[in-house]
Amino acid sequence: MILVSSDLEKSFLEGLLHHDEAIMRAFYSTYYKYLAATVMLYVPRQQDMQDVLQDIFIKIFTKINKFTYKGYGSLQAWIHKIAVNESLKFVQSRKRRFHYPIDQYDKEEDGGNDPEQFTIDDIPQQVLLEMIRTLPERYRLVFNLFVFEEKSHKEIGVLLKIKESTSASNLHRARALLCKKIVEYRKTSDHEK
Repeated sequence: MILVSSDLEKSFLEGLLHHDEAIMRAFYSTYYKYLAATVMLYVPRQQDMQDVLQDIFIKIFTKINKFTYKGYGSLQAWIHKIAVNESLKFVQSRKRRFHYPIDQYDKEEDGGNDPEQFTIDDIPQQVLLEMIRTLPERYRLVFNLFVFEEKSHKEIGVLLKIKESTSASNLHRARALLCKKIVEYRKTSDHEK
């Protein structure tokens, strides 16, 4: 979350509504990293992420007149929703897919690691985010929507056009793969000490 004052948020909104170029540049500078971090959760390739970000800012600047201010933080919530929706739209619509062999993960054991009891306090945030970014696409999408967007499996099913049970299964598999990646990371880290 970006911490901007209520006055700055209102100033951004007013400037965007009037297509003030200086305000648009300031808005872009203020929210670029925040939106990039959001997009990276769904779109792992840098070049694709840049394309999606461009679409997000265009949508924000052209659709700002449809935004209804509902108090402090509502502008950021609105742009966050646009970022998630544009990221999902990109993933679902692109012609070139980057598939991972899902069957291989379906057959693997999670090593007996219970994801619910697995701690990550010792894992640097950037390392953990990279682990998430390398999950197979459909596991990554479900995991991010469930964990970061706090969507239910029913909502995820509607967004991704999958069954609720498929969403739950993909979340379980994503967690198991993350546990495995964490175990591997810890083994590597222990060897380096």
